[in-house]
Amino acid sequence: MPTPITLNSKTRWQIPAVLAVTVLVNYLDRNNLSLAIPRLAQDFNWSDREVGSKGELLLAAFFLSYALSNMLLSPLAERFGAKRSVIAAIAAFSLVTILSAPFGYSFTALIVLRLLLGLGEGVHIPMLSAIISQWFSSGERSRANAIWGSGILLSTAIAPLIVVPLIQVWGWRFTFAVLGVAGMLLSIPLVYFLVPDEPSSVQSDVDTTAYDQRQQRPSVQYRRDHRFWLAVVGGSLNAFCAFGVLNWLPTYFNRAKAIDFAQLGWPLALIFSAGIAGIALMAYLGDKLQQRTKLAGVGFLIAGGMVYIASTTNRVELLVLFFAAAVFCQSAYAAQEYAIIQRILPANQMGAGTGLYNGLSMLLGGVGGSLIPGSIVAATGSFDVAILSIVVGAWLASIVMFVLSRMIRY
Repeated sequence: MPTPITLNSKTRWQIPAVLAVTVLVNYLDRNNLSLAIPRLAQDFNWSDREVGSKGELLLAAFFLSYALSNMLLSPLAERFGAKRSVIAAIAAFSLVTILSAPFGYSFTALIVLRLLLGLGEGVHIPMLSAIISQWFSSGERSRANAIWGSGILLSTAIAPLIVVPLIQVWGWRFTFAVLGVAGMLLSIPLVYFLVPDEPSSVQSDVDTTAYDQRQQRPSVQYRRDHRFWLAVVGGSLNAFCAFGVLNWLPTYFNRAKAIDFAQLGWPLALIFSAGIAGIALMAYLGDKLQQRTKLAGVGFLIAGGMVYIASTTNRVELLVLFFAAAVFCQSAYAAQEYAIIQRILPANQMGAGTGLYNGLSMLLGGVGGSLIPGSIVAATGSFDVAILSIVVGAWLASIVMFVLSRMIRY
C-alpha cells in the first residue's frame, strides 16, 4: 500500500505550477523549428513555394507521430504511473532536441528527428490531465489546467526573444541542443521532487469522496459518447488554428510582411503574451460561470475576425494588435479545453481518454494546421491566402462549441 499523502491547499496548487514548467520546456523544443524555418530556408536556398512544401512536411511529421503516441502509448503510460511517465517523456523529447546539433544537416534527417520528437512528447499532456484530475475537483479544474496551460503561452511568448537571438549568434542547430539540455536539467528535478505520485489521502479541500466513488464505479463507454466525439472535432479545429498560427506566423511575417528575421522577436512575443492574460481571465470565468463551452465559442468567433482583419494590413503595429487580440480570444478555449474533457471522461480512464482526444486532435488539427497553410502557399505562392484558412477554422470551431454547450452541464 502506498504511504498516504497529505497536501494542504497551498501545496496542492504548486503541482500545476511545476507542470507549467515542463510544458514550457515541451513547447520550446516543439516550436523551435517554426522560428527557425526562415533561417533553414536561407541555409537550404528554398523559394517561397519550397518553404511551403518542405516546411509543411517538417511541421506535419511531428504531429503525425505525436498523435499516434498520444493514442497508443497513453494507456500504457497511465498504468506505468503519470509522474514517472512525465519524467520519461521529458527525457525523451529533450534528448531528441539535443540530437539536432549533430544530425540536423539534411532534410531527411530533420524529418526523422521531428518524428522522434513527436513520439517522445506524446504522453506528456495526457499525463498532466490525469494528474490534475486526481488532485483537483471539477470546480477548480479550469484554473488548475490553465496554470499548466499557461506554460504553452509563456513558451510561445518568450521563445522569439530567446530562440531568434540565439539562432542569430550560434545557428539553429546548436541553439536546439542548448534548449534540450537546459530544459531537461530544469524540469526533471522539479517533477521528481515537487509532484507527488497520487492523492492517497488529502485534506478536506479536495473532494476525495467523489473521486474515490468515480474510481470504483464501472467506466462508462466514453467512446460511445457523442459529446466526446464532438469535443474531438472542436479540439481538432482549435489545434488547426492554434498550430497554424504558431507554426506559420514567423514565416508569414518574414516572407509576406517583409519583417526582417532579426526583428521577429518582439512582435511575436507581444502577440503570444496576450494569451497569458487571456488564459488567466478565461480560466477564472470558466470556473465562476461554469459556461466553459459558450466562452470558448465566443472566443473562436472573435478570434477568426481578428485574423481576417490582420491579413488585410502590412503595418507592423496593426499586425501585432490584431493577432494579439486573436490569441487573447482563442485562449478562451485553451483555458477550458481539458476541463471540458475531464467532465466527459471517467476518472479511471482520464489519461487514456485524454490521450485519445489529444491524439486525434493533433492528427487532424495539428497535421492540418501544418499541411493546409503550407499546401496553399505551395500552390499559390501567397501566405495571405494561406492565413485565411485559419479564419475558416476558427469560425467552424465556434459553431461546434455552441452546439456542445447544449449537451454538457456542470
